[in-house]
Amino acid sequence: MNLQQLRYVVATAEHRTMTDAAKSLYIAQPALSRAIRDLERELGMTLFARSGRGVVVTAQGRRVVKLAREALDAVREIEELSAHGQTSDTELRIASTPSLEPGLAGRLLPAYTAERPGVRVHIVRCDGRDGVVNAVRDQRADLGLTDLPVPADLVSHPLERQEIVLISPPGVELPDPVPMSRLNGMRLVLPVPGSARRREFDALFARYGIAPVPAVQLDERGNWLNTVRSGAASLLWYRGMAEQALRAGLRVRSLDPSVRRVIALIHARRRLPALAQEFLSVAEGGSAA
Repeated sequence: MNLQQLRYVVATAEHRTMTDAAKSLYIAQPALSRAIRDLERELGMTLFARSGRGVVVTAQGRRVVKLAREALDAVREIEELSAHGQTSDTELRIASTPSLEPGLAGRLLPAYTAERPGVRVHIVRCDGRDGVVNAVRDQRADLGLTDLPVPADLVSHPLERQEIVLISPPGVELPDPVPMSRLNGMRLVLPVPGSARRREFDALFARYGIAPVPAVQLDERGNWLNTVRSGAASLLWYRGMAEQALRAGLRVRSLDPSVRRVIALIHARRRLPALAQEFLSVAEGGSAA
């Protein structure tokens, strides 16, 4: 049993459906269901009874949910005590997704280290928004840089709105900007079905009434540009990846209408170390919407 499982139990009890609980946790619904089943098997008890499309907390489950909430509250209190003792630290840990790291390293970090040259900043590289959220929750990072939305147990500080662009193999003839309608039937690299990121893309496509072809479906973002370079498909991702894509010989085009996402620094709901508070001040002071 671990803290992540306790969070899963509490979220499922609060939302009363696996689907809504999974959305709030930014994980796939099958993954949540499997984690709950594994925990029930480990404890030797049934925590949730399935009822139609939802779940009902059992008598044993109510006791476990109560204790899980108390345990998570205790962990938050311990984190607050820990934060009070971190004022002498000289290392700041920031989690970031690969696509946002260039902006972090190229703009935010130089501005911060110019004011605090004695501070060592360690970038915790994470595979997507879920990885950043988990790094902050698990205290592997003091702050996280990711796009919104994030779960309600985290605090977000919006910094800017970053454009989503189309990255295509060389030789693909398209106008710039690319009308959204041209994505209909286009072969795209997409996250796996059921993931939080895939749901966001599907909502975007539904909004414009288009149906791209999922040519490749994977969450390993490190392989996305290689897949585009092979000519298998195009990719929708942030303008921050444009320089890396151009160096790889790929084409980068805007969309019409333009699509932008809010980029934010996030942290847990607790007293932040002084270094993290100072970084927030520098980042918000120099951010542009």
